[in-house]
Order: sequence, then structure tokens, then C-alpha cells
Amino acid sequence: MPLRLLIIGCGDVGLRVLRLLAGRCRVYALTSSPERCAALWAAGATPLVGNLDDPATLSRLAGLADMVLHLAPPPTQGEADTRTRHLLRCLAKAAPKRLVYVSTTGVYGDAGGARFDETRPVAPATARARRRVDAEQQLRQFGRRTGVRVSILRAPGIYAADRPGGDPRERVRAGKPVLVAADDVYTNHIHADDLARACLRALFAGWSQRVWHVCDDSELLMGDYFDQIADRAGLPRPRRITRQEAAQELTPLSLSFWSESRRLDNRRVKRELRLRLNHPLP
Repeated sequence: MPLRLLIIGCGDVGLRVLRLLAGRCRVYALTSSPERCAALWAAGATPLVGNLDDPATLSRLAGLADMVLHLAPPPTQGEADTRTRHLLRCLAKAAPKRLVYVSTTGVYGDAGGARFDETRPVAPATARARRRVDAEQQLRQFGRRTGVRVSILRAPGIYAADRPGGDPRERVRAGKPVLVAADDVYTNHIHADDLARACLRALFAGWSQRVWHVCDDSELLMGDYFDQIADRAGLPRPRRITRQEAAQELTPLSLSFWSESRRLDNRRVKRELRLRLNHPLP
């Protein structure tokens, strides 16, 4: 019998995982949108309509798959990830063997531009990041309690020219500003295809209770990153503004991304999962 994989939140990255699998295992994909079923069938997955906010719709997931790839984001409110809680409550009835969760590097908060590896303690500074930390903690406890091999991938900004909302050139074309060098922050990136490949490496070769940074090799200030994008695309470089000016122009959500600076060490994912980046630089 072929391996069975359940993808929770099969959006852009999930579809890339499906393309990489190319029929090597049977894949189920949970979606809350019935209108997406046709696209999931076409991509090679068996769609299951269910909503992580409604536990009653998740009963079919128990015992369905050998492996689970959890790509769904937490809810948009609160301090806890109730969606992950509902999922794990269902899976516990007949647990899979392996579970991989794609989290975010936002769990670290602001590191003041420091370069660090996965041993750094989390210090989430926003409710959005605290929900991610809550999800990670729930998953680790679930793994210890049930024996499921739980692995966590922490990913930064995901980009790709064909990713909805993920083409950095669109931000440049829209004329959005960046910070002046004195106020700028270090950011990290990963191409969506490399993240999809990391998901598969973690599913088939990941260690239990292990965390990996899935990011490329770049260590750029955000302004320098978008200058580079602009130069390659033959576009004008973004205008530079001070942090004080940014507070007048940008939304609180945008400002939150400009308040955290960090450089991620990605040697562990290369060494342990043997991930070779196809897009080592943006």
C-alpha cells in the first residue's frame, strides 16, 4: 500500500509539494473552500472539505494518513492557535507516524540584527508570532504524548515570481518605500520551491522534535534587498524614508515587519536534511 500524506492548508506551497511528489504517494488535501476541490483534484490530491475552525468537520482526518504536512496559518485573533488544537484533537484518535509543521521565523522577535541558529530561545513580540509559538508547543507536546515524529520548519518571507502576492518585483513596481540605511533591518527569505523541497525532506528524513531554519544564504538589509530586486528587473530603486516617516505612511502591520531584524543560520537544514538550495540567493 502506498504511503498516504495529508496536507493541511494546501495553498501555494502545498501545490508545489504535490508537483514534486508526482504520484509517489496518495495525497489528501484539506480545504475549507469547496470551490478549490477541482484544482486539488487536477494537482493530484483527493480534496477533503473541512474547516479547522469547526472541529465537527474534521472527523474524517483521524487515521487517514501516515504523514501530515501542516501548512495552515493560525487564526487572525487571540494568543492561541485554536486551529492546531482542533486538528491535533482529531488526529490523536488515530495518530499518523510523522507530522511536519511550517512555522515562521517571527517567533524570535527582534534580534537586533544578530546572526543565530535554531538554539536561540523564542521571544515573540506580536500576537501573530505568539500564536505560532503556541502551535509549535502544542505540536511538540502532541509528539511526546503520542510518539508521532513531529518536526518543525521555521520559514521567513516566502517569495516566487509565480506565487500569489509573492513576487518582490510587484512591491517595487508599486512604489512602496524602504527604510534609510541607518534605520534598516535585516530580513530573510526563502523561495517557495525550496521550501516545498524542505517539506518533503522533513517528511521523509526529519528528526523527532527537531527545528530547522529554512532560508536562503542572503544576509541583506531590507532596503538593499529591494534595491537588488529593482536592479535585476530594470526598475527604479525604491525611495528611502526614515522610521519616523514610515510611522506616518505605513499600516501597523507593515511597521511590525520593520521592527524586527535578524540573520538566520541555515547550516542545520543543509547538514541534517541535506537540503541543497536551488535558489541560494534572491
